[in-house]
Amino acid sequence: MPLGILSHSWINDMLSKKLLEKFADLFAQLTTFKRNRFHPLVWINGEPEIGENVYIGGMSEVNANGAKVSIGDNCDIASFVAINCADSHKKCLGLSNKNDCQPITIEENVFIGSHSVVKGGAYIGHHSVVAAGTIVDAKKIPPYSLVIGNPMQIKINYYQQGCNNDSA
Repeated sequence: MPLGILSHSWINDMLSKKLLEKFADLFAQLTTFKRNRFHPLVWINGEPEIGENVYIGGMSEVNANGAKVSIGDNCDIASFVAINCADSHKKCLGLSNKNDCQPITIEENVFIGSHSVVKGGAYIGHHSVVAAGTIVDAKKIPPYSLVIGNPMQIKINYYQQGCNNDSA
């Protein structure tokens, strides 16, 4: 590869990183969303507990305003995922004067597919997978489960054999 092309690519990468940093700063100034370690287009409200080695894709939201939200280590949360402890529909309809907020726990080594929603009251056990497009209701999901669909279906121990097999 000619040196000119290599240096041009490096310069473009540096400019892209600087523009992304400027965008992240501006976005934080213009909204209530704080900067985070994931991506400028990951919206984090409140103070969720987020473990180590967690990936959260762009256009995802973690809302911990009003209840505890905990995400364990080694989780992979795809793009366009909503993890939201608050339910405002009764307030919107005039049936309540406040949001219904419930805690959310996502244990370690959980994958949550794109366009999924994790609602307040959900508890997702370790080594589980939430398939893309799934609505996770306020329920305790055992470890090693596969959660799919709307309404959600839970396939208990779906991943247990594979996760407990050290030779795999």
